[in-house]
Amino acid sequence: QDRDKPKMNVKTDLNLLLECLKYQMDCPLSQKEALITIYSICQQNTSEYLREIGGLMFINDLAKSSVHCIVKEAALFTLGIIIESNVYCQQTLCTSALFEDLILYLMKKDSGVNLKRMSVYVILVLVSNNNGQTYVRDTGCISLLLQLFRTTLSTSEEDLSDENTDPCYQLWSSVCSTLCACVNNPQNDNQNICCSVFPFARKWLENCTKPEIVRPICSFLSLTVANNSYVQKYFVSIGGLDTLAKVLLELMHDSCLSHSSAKLAVVVTKTLDACIANYSAMGVVLAKYHTVSELLKLLSNETLNTGEKVSIILTIGHCTEVCVVSLHQDWNMRESSTK
Repeated sequence: QDRDKPKMNVKTDLNLLLECLKYQMDCPLSQKEALITIYSICQQNTSEYLREIGGLMFINDLAKSSVHCIVKEAALFTLGIIIESNVYCQQTLCTSALFEDLILYLMKKDSGVNLKRMSVYVILVLVSNNNGQTYVRDTGCISLLLQLFRTTLSTSEEDLSDENTDPCYQLWSSVCSTLCACVNNPQNDNQNICCSVFPFARKWLENCTKPEIVRPICSFLSLTVANNSYVQKYFVSIGGLDTLAKVLLELMHDSCLSHSSAKLAVVVTKTLDACIANYSAMGVVLAKYHTVSELLKLLSNETLNTGEKVSIILTIGHCTEVCVVSLHQDWNMRESSTK
């Protein structure tokens, strides 16, 4: 019985906090503090109780009805934490109605960057559920995410001075993560929709090799092309494979001096592999960039771990499936350059 006392205390706290939310409508700071405390408590496996007493739907309604931006942001973040921690809460809220609400938050002109970030966060945790991947497509929410991917960062903002504090970059990074969740586990029709932004992704890779840009884009590309020959062919047709090969070359020039460049080169290598794993004929595109030679150099980098080296070896294998001749040419060129 003594062991049950802490649980009873937590339940009492949640009831009191919910009452506080209901009777503090004119005090947004108090509501924000109450919401912060609620999501802190819910990280102790109490989300299900909050759902049972109607707190989950109340917070959902509060996000819609409150006129205070700080309350909307806190309510959405709380919903995201709860959905992420409890599958029953996720199932309760994973509806087309919630996706339509989130679309409105993202579309409203008076929505600040932080409110959009919280909205994207909720979408992210919803699409980790298979039904969420369907709803994000059927409601048109994925089209809005793709628009944010294209427009949140302008070309002038690619040289970020401090990505950790830049709210626009943080929103864009969250959008990238959410798009990754939309196309993965399992792979689905959202891959075909997401390839519409490949030209923008290619342009960014051409203009910027900062890890803060390359890593999110490579994650997005890798998951969107995975096991999808239609999307792979489209990416190759717009010069995407050429761009990745050039980025790898640029990083390899720095890899002897920079540990981070070598690590980033592995990320690009994995993306190259995803592009040709089921479409090995396109390995021919990489021959003109002597990609196999560059991968062999990268493989010899002592700072890489075993998993990274295995990824490089797999990529070399896919590059050479139909390009054995190019492998010999690359080796000959490498040997002649060292004489």
